[in-house]
Amino acid sequence: MRKQLDRVRNIGILAHVDAGKTTTTERILFATGATYKQGEVHDGTTVTDFDAQERDRGITIFSAAVSVDWDGHRINLIDTPGHVDFADEVERALRVLDGAVAVFDGVAGVEPQSESVWRQADRYGVPRIAFVNKLDRAGADLGAAVASIRDRLGVVPLVVQAPIGSESGFTGVVDLTVPSDRPERLELVERVAELHTGALEEYVETGTLSQDTLRRALRDLTLHRQAVVVLCGAAYRDIGVTELLDAVVAYLPAPADPDEPFAALVFKVQASTTGRYAYARVYSGTLRKGAEVYEPNADAKERVARILHIQADRYTDIPEAGAGDIVALVGLKHARVGETLCDPAHRVVLEPPNRAAPVVSVAIEARSRADSGRLATALARLVEEDPALVVRSDPETGQTLLSGMGELHLEVAVEKMRTANNGLAIAVGRPQVAYRETLVRGVSGFYHRYVRQDGGPGMYAHVQLDVSPVDGQDFVFESTVVGGHVAREYIRAVELGCRDALAAGPVAGHPVVGVKVVLTDGRMHDHDSSELAFRLAGREALQLALRESQMAVLEPVAEVTVTVPEDMVGGVLGDLLARRGQVGGTEARGHTVVVTATVPLAELFGYATRLRSRTQGRGVLTTRPAGYAPAPAGVFAR
Repeated sequence: MRKQLDRVRNIGILAHVDAGKTTTTERILFATGATYKQGEVHDGTTVTDFDAQERDRGITIFSAAVSVDWDGHRINLIDTPGHVDFADEVERALRVLDGAVAVFDGVAGVEPQSESVWRQADRYGVPRIAFVNKLDRAGADLGAAVASIRDRLGVVPLVVQAPIGSESGFTGVVDLTVPSDRPERLELVERVAELHTGALEEYVETGTLSQDTLRRALRDLTLHRQAVVVLCGAAYRDIGVTELLDAVVAYLPAPADPDEPFAALVFKVQASTTGRYAYARVYSGTLRKGAEVYEPNADAKERVARILHIQADRYTDIPEAGAGDIVALVGLKHARVGETLCDPAHRVVLEPPNRAAPVVSVAIEARSRADSGRLATALARLVEEDPALVVRSDPETGQTLLSGMGELHLEVAVEKMRTANNGLAIAVGRPQVAYRETLVRGVSGFYHRYVRQDGGPGMYAHVQLDVSPVDGQDFVFESTVVGGHVAREYIRAVELGCRDALAAGPVAGHPVVGVKVVLTDGRMHDHDSSELAFRLAGREALQLALRESQMAVLEPVAEVTVTVPEDMVGGVLGDLLARRGQVGGTEARGHTVVVTATVPLAELFGYATRLRSRTQGRGVLTTRPAGYAPAPAGVFAR
């Protein structure tokens, strides 16, 4: 098993939208013999973008898994979305990957979403190599792209290839790990010797590095995330693709030691007319067809009816899966995204992927009463497949609200429901952003008595709270109670009650963030106190304390990058300012100008269409979440 695992690579392809990520994946499939015809994004013939919406829109929406063989190694590859609205799909994929290839546009360099996915990979400690693509385009500049990787990502780039020719004359790459007197190789050797102790010793003795030493050092630096190996090419023209595969094998990690009982993590669920598939990464042990697995979160045991090898939208039955494998499992009714699967006799819980809070909502209803049941079923299936979507009922209007990560995310979700449910007729309201409320100035020594006596067992709990703002965190709870005035189990109940109170703020009923609560004192009753009483007391106390505090409403904002012809900059700047945008700067790139700004998300609905119209289709818009900012009075009406 150990010998086999040394020849396995579980990797993801990460990039900003339109950097060439899916084309790179398609060329990898063709180069390895996994396909016999090159798929094209513009023709809608790609293997990994197999969903109808992906082909219609020309972007990756759902992560897709494929496997290829190269140089005696098995490479399990996940092609991930590049659009910001589907960042949660990237997050779930990164949680189960050992390494990644980050694809950058040779003209644009590091773009907003490529920076975002890079930070996502940082959170999971995923080693990466970089592939600077599209060097055959006008304006492509490897040096500038590498500089943006160094400056914007804060990493040490080690360029291991030199381009042959430039722009339309770009014809190939030179391997700088091979001994030569090229100045680019001398620069690479010196940089590696500075970073790697073993390489430094050889460099001091010989004045250079052998190919083996250089590659070993590059692998060590990659695995320890001390540097990033940078390759280059033009995937559409098949330049640099096989060299990229060699680099995946040479520099990215193999799965860890599997000598433990079976454990796996579910990172994707797909429900269709042919069955329910739970995509899982096996971390240790072996799972065989028909085996029973335990699911800790669901506290359930289920039997695996089938184990499937995944090749995009095609599945092949296999008898077993071992450590390092990424497979689809059939027969698991309870398993959700983030669920651990383990040996019933050796129970463990693996860390689930992070889940972002939705920022945009739409009201949704069936157009006919007869379809109401179908809509409820469709929404339940939708949320099961995509945990970044949330369905809830508005307590004031009774409307069903579907919340997600952006306008496009919700458009795709609604269209998916319509097509998957035989043209289910759905009415959708205008998008609304998810506001938050936060504390500006709190209160100290807020004392609240919760006492109920209705004939049965009483309810008695007194709590005293200090409530204050806290930066960078949604909620912090502490207790300084002394003298046994509040039992330990009741302190936890007070915290849960305070968390309950954060669901709806006093200004407009939005969730509350940025609050620190300190339980400073309280009182118990020998017979009438209980965990429920203290939970209710904590909830009411914080609700009342927030009403006496100074509060502010926050709205989600986005970092916007607009690339437009230089003669159209004035109109674009005026439009951004009219949308309450704060322009951060402008940068000339050839005959275009890149404008960066921070704009309230509520003002961006429909902006992409307006920009295309204003610039005759020549303007390019990219956005990424930039947190929350205070909202002006009157903007946040519920």
